[in-house]
Amino acid sequence: MTTVSSLTPALHLDHPPDLQVNGMTKRFGSLVALENLSMRLKPGSFHALLGENGAGKSTLVKCVMGFYQPTAGEVLIDGHSAQISNPRDAHRYGIGMVYQHFTSVPAMTVAENLVLSRFGGGGVINWKAELEELQAFMSSSPFQVPLETPIAQLAAGQKQKLEILKQIYLHSRILILDEPTSVLTPAEADEVLGLLRQQVSAGELSVLMISHKFREVTAFADEITVLRKGKFAGSGQVSQLTVADMAEMMMGEQKTPTPVQKNSQPNAVPVLEVRQLSAQKDNGTAAVSGLDLTVYSGEIVGIAGISGNGQRELVEVLAGQRVASAGEVWVNGEQYNATRAEMYRHQVFSLPEEPLRNACVGHMSVAENMALRTFDRPPQAKGILLILQAIRQTAVGLISQFSVKTPSPETPVQNLSGGNVQRAVLARELSAEQIKLLIAANPCFGLDFAAVDFIHTQILNARNRGVAVLLVSEDLDELLKLSDRLIVISGGQFTYQSPTATAEYTAIGHAMAGH
Repeated sequence: MTTVSSLTPALHLDHPPDLQVNGMTKRFGSLVALENLSMRLKPGSFHALLGENGAGKSTLVKCVMGFYQPTAGEVLIDGHSAQISNPRDAHRYGIGMVYQHFTSVPAMTVAENLVLSRFGGGGVINWKAELEELQAFMSSSPFQVPLETPIAQLAAGQKQKLEILKQIYLHSRILILDEPTSVLTPAEADEVLGLLRQQVSAGELSVLMISHKFREVTAFADEITVLRKGKFAGSGQVSQLTVADMAEMMMGEQKTPTPVQKNSQPNAVPVLEVRQLSAQKDNGTAAVSGLDLTVYSGEIVGIAGISGNGQRELVEVLAGQRVASAGEVWVNGEQYNATRAEMYRHQVFSLPEEPLRNACVGHMSVAENMALRTFDRPPQAKGILLILQAIRQTAVGLISQFSVKTPSPETPVQNLSGGNVQRAVLARELSAEQIKLLIAANPCFGLDFAAVDFIHTQILNARNRGVAVLLVSEDLDELLKLSDRLIVISGGQFTYQSPTATAEYTAIGHAMAGH
């Protein structure tokens, strides 16, 4: 048996090892999350791991990384049983992972996080030498993240790029990617995956990628393994499979996205009006300046743009999380400051990105999170007293209506899968009797095919009921599918506007790139 201590550190490996998972099972009490799963990641190959939420993909890679210890089965590295008890052990075998949720320390800079990501090392850091090395590393990278910027000031796409950069910096030879392009534009995704594909083709890297984007799988992957309900559901060479083949393996039956059907809105009225709005980044520099925007009832306006061009700050102003430095916001003909009372009066609701951070209290139950907007009003409250039974009854109805998979209404929301957390937020935000304005920011971040289709359908249903929808997304395909009107933001300003039906793809790309 090969032991961890006898292995060469990952930093010195000159080729990717052969990784095999043999008969792996993982149980959590009575729940079988993974059952007798075997697969192989060949050296110098790009392998996609497919399956819907709850299929066992994350459980599998967490067992490989040492976060979980399998109930049965083993990991083999170059044919030898590997003892992986934690991510440090995985690193010694040359295995690194880019997680779906960001792992960088928000208060530290990019440079500090890169140095922190190294395993081992002395207690004294020679920052002059470190910065010279990091600058040389960054200058040779295909995309740039400013070294002196605190993580908290980075947009979601920049944070995801940094997560990938960490593993390139650490010279990991097996790279596990968990939805790596969820917050990237199609061009950014092609750039990042293209770089990794080049390293794979050169024999320098093996990649195991969890993804739900068939376009990326067909463009970059060599092989796929499909999981369904914790079990092996199929595998094959990408060159010999169609998207329909892969989707059928994933879901057990052929499915196509729900057709987009939009009702005409003959009596549309302005709901959201943004007038000469400006806002600053956390560091005091301009994030957006002089924005004018109107969203009408029964209309979806899509905001497209490369991460870091002011989308986050715009959404935070509209959600009451950031104070505008200039300009005004009007809703339903009245000036609007996004207070809780104004949100209730004007019936403004939101679907934020990273819902566990921005829309939920992780340790609170599903029922309690579903009541965050209504807990202080009848029938869930009587004076200052909360009516817990009414809160639970409401949650039971919403869980059923929005197909939230949870053991019970009392389960902490942080225990749910990403798709079900977003369904719970969706249930809370779209269950009100009257909704005038919905603000959705990357609502499908990291979600699977079925969850994305469900959320798209709910947003379209709201639009067809006359709700005004502002959809901010870094997924251009999503915007082209859902939006009635498309606006591109670049450098904190709107640089392109068009009805989606007549929008020019080339012009959108140029505007997003700042040309």
